[in-house]
Amino acid sequence: MQAEATPATQNGPESADIPDVLDALCGARQVLDLVADKWAILAIYALGEGTRRTGDLQRRLGGISPKVLTETVRRLERNGLVLRCTYPVVPPKVEYSLTPLGRTLLLPLNDLCQWAERHLDDVEAARVRYETLAD
Repeated sequence: MQAEATPATQNGPESADIPDVLDALCGARQVLDLVADKWAILAIYALGEGTRRTGDLQRRLGGISPKVLTETVRRLERNGLVLRCTYPVVPPKVEYSLTPLGRTLLLPLNDLCQWAERHLDDVEAARVRYETLAD
């Protein structure tokens, strides 16, 4: 049985067409930059619960400023992860939802967010140990 290829072992000629995010010139790094942003992760995670209006999304994200929310959803929209729907009413009504491409991120982001929730105490304990040893 052959071992499964890992990023460090994908260096043979058969993998020449596979992007390698560890390569400094790999364009996939831009995708990682997009989805590795804290507010992008949380916005995608919240939109996984369903379509949301701007104010509802801001309240759900807790702590995001209107400016940062606008920048975040516009960046996600520009990259095909979020759909913005504007209704011609007064006051303006704007709704955000995930595109099919954006929905492909839900499983890994759910796992990541749940990992963070489950291991919060472990990480905090490690910080305390580190700070104690550093003093």
